[in-house]
Amino acid sequence: MVHLLAKLRPEECPKLLHRVVDGVCGRESPRMADYGDMWSLVEWMELLDSLSSLFRLAVGKNTPDEEVLASLADVGGGYGEAVLKVLRARREEIRQALVERTNNVSSSTLQDFDWHIKLALSSDKISSLQTPLLNLSLDVKENGALKPVSVEMNREELQTLISSMEAANKVVLQLK
Repeated sequence: MVHLLAKLRPEECPKLLHRVVDGVCGRESPRMADYGDMWSLVEWMELLDSLSSLFRLAVGKNTPDEEVLASLADVGGGYGEAVLKVLRARREEIRQALVERTNNVSSSTLQDFDWHIKLALSSDKISSLQTPLLNLSLDVKENGALKPVSVEMNREELQTLISSMEAANKVVLQLK
């Protein structure tokens, strides 16, 4: 939907692009009232969304300039160069905003953990159970206070946890 950018005069394009980056960085986004005569509400929302996504993805994936220009080929008329110029000028600011947004997902951090395995031999309903159980104790720091969390898991739950942690580790390794 970046092709909608072509409705804007080329000299006004950098101002809009900088305001879109401001929105990505958590400041005031451009208002439709300033550009309402050019786009309908649906077009405006699609344009803002596509430009914001373009800036986030280009910085997040460290996309080379050639690929960014190739993705903007349908806009034409110097608009691609304007996007690239704004991207180059504010790349570090966008990256910092993306890192900060990621860090703000949770205020809790894992400080320490301990684990014990026990074997449940029976229960009040079954005389012979013989189910291994993992007791996982986590020390989580939340808002400066240490909070103990204890979780008991059977084999299937433990396998799900391990799979989730491996997937998270792959994502972290890809980001490095």
